Amino acid sequence: SLAPTAITCFTRGLDLRKGTEDVLCPANCPLWQFYVFGDGVYASLSSVCGAAIHSGVITNAGGAVRVQTLPGRENYPAVNANGIQSQVLSRWASSFSVTADTKNTALEAVGRSVSTARPATGKRPKKTLDKKAGNKDCKADIAFLIDGSYNIGQRRFNLQKNFVGKVTVMLGIGTEGPHVGVVQASEHPKIEFYLKNFTAAKEVLFAIKELGFRGGNSNTGKALKYTAQKFFSLENGARKGIPKIIVVFLDGWPSDDLEEAGIVAREFGVNVFIVSVAKPTTEELGMVQDIGFVDKAVCRSNGFFSYQMPTWFGTTKYVKPLVQKLCSHEQMLCSKTCYNSVNIGFLIDGSSSIGESNFRLVLEFVSNVAKAFEISDIGSKVAAVQFTYDQRPEFSFTDYVTKEKVLSAIRNISYMSGGTATGDAISFTTRNVFGPVKDGPNKNFLIVLTDGQSYDDVRGPAAAAQKAGITVFSVGIAWAPLDDLKDMASEPRESHTFFTREFTGLEQMVPDIIRGICRDFLDSKQ
Repeated sequence: SLAPTAITCFTRGLDLRKGTEDVLCPANCPLWQFYVFGDGVYASLSSVCGAAIHSGVITNAGGAVRVQTLPGRENYPAVNANGIQSQVLSRWASSFSVTADTKNTALEAVGRSVSTARPATGKRPKKTLDKKAGNKDCKADIAFLIDGSYNIGQRRFNLQKNFVGKVTVMLGIGTEGPHVGVVQASEHPKIEFYLKNFTAAKEVLFAIKELGFRGGNSNTGKALKYTAQKFFSLENGARKGIPKIIVVFLDGWPSDDLEEAGIVAREFGVNVFIVSVAKPTTEELGMVQDIGFVDKAVCRSNGFFSYQMPTWFGTTKYVKPLVQKLCSHEQMLCSKTCYNSVNIGFLIDGSSSIGESNFRLVLEFVSNVAKAFEISDIGSKVAAVQFTYDQRPEFSFTDYVTKEKVLSAIRNISYMSGGTATGDAISFTTRNVFGPVKDGPNKNFLIVLTDGQSYDDVRGPAAAAQKAGITVFSVGIAWAPLDDLKDMASEPRESHTFFTREFTGLEQMVPDIIRGICRDFLDSKQ
């Protein structure tokens, strides 16, 4: 049999091209950085090696894995297994399963020595941490919002400080690693120290030890809103492009409403975690304004951002799992990422040469690209225009602010049929679709889909769109001339121009388009 293909820790199912493929996972992948959706059958968005460890096919020592492509599913469950917490996903276009690749187990040792550069003795090299630089694999700006209310009391307040200190040490604080600060929630919030004040664990530990108990009501909502708005400024030490995190410690229940504070935090691009200790008793629940306060305050109510400890005693075993969560850069869904900070406009050819059945394949492609993004009122947005000689706006960036409604709107687009005037359509879309959002926070992308020669000039309108800050991807099918496609595409043209002879080939382009959008988004942030 052929030798398995060596892949990285973060190669996803959708990055593999064959229906069945033998791959070789490296050793020592950081478990907490895996992105895995499902259990047994995984969404193709998942890391292959992460799924293999999660399902028990291999350990973190790496090894050969057989990957089988499967159809999409309606529901991928969240399950904690073998040190990896998989996430819930309601729907995805394709899946995969993993099994042991028995034919290639003999090759593992060879593959592994190359992929991980392990010494010949077989001993695992010690990971050295430059104490001043800190843990470079865990870049995050973190505010610990500690409970200083009468709910917790002086004794448990001191135990809380000890726990925060242990988390701080394990994070690996340093100039190039995580930075932390502390805010105390009570009657009125108080910033105890900022991100910029200390960059060494020893200094932070001393500062935490010196914190005094304030007392008063647990106005956690007020403190969370205040922290999201005031704490992460550049003057106070926040760094550009680094995930912003608030870890809220809550003993019992909050005295005020957390929902509005959670919304404000998400608008400011802050990832909120809630660590709840000693849940309210049945009698106490009557005093809680909203028993669903955790789900409304956290970044996403998918289980990842909430963390429970039964008591403040014996908390050492809870330190590492919390640190792993805080260092999972890819899971910080509320940070500004390519998935939640883009506007994607689809310009869809509705000319008579396409035909009804092929037009449905085009809409399926549009849906599969849109599906990958976090669509919301404060996240990514999608718009669509269909064109022949005329242009018909199907929906604008502000018409639908949930993924379900966008996908439903795409499915309901009816086929126009007519001629092909792509240049006019680009000008129309630049002016009427992107014009209203040109000063917004999101980066703008236009995906032009066409199957033939345009009757008008495309170069001038495409250049004007790019001058207006829109990155253009051109996707050609069947008789679309390559020169036209390249004239429309942004630079470098090779990576923004796509072509397939058959409409069925559109599906294979989806991962490359998504990757291209993310690459351009990251480049724009550099």
